[in-house]
Amino acid sequence: MRTTLDLDDALLTAARRQAAANGMTLTAFVEHALAASLTRPAVTENQYQFRWKTHRGRTLPGVNVADRDRLYDRMDGRS
Repeated sequence: MRTTLDLDDALLTAARRQAAANGMTLTAFVEHALAASLTRPAVTENQYQFRWKTHRGRTLPGVNVADRDRLYDRMDGRS
């Protein structure tokens, strides 16, 4: 099937060079690239899954995590 595409000049030049380097026609190269793009699973932002890295631990002696001000003082080395 014939169709007309409006491509960026630099993109078309790169496609022509790559097609020639692969011994393909531009049509065959574009068909191959388009087919490969369509068969790949779409990448979405939701595919990344954050994994918490947890460690066993304990609070330091004399630290009450419910007392925010004293906890911050301890973390800042003021107590």
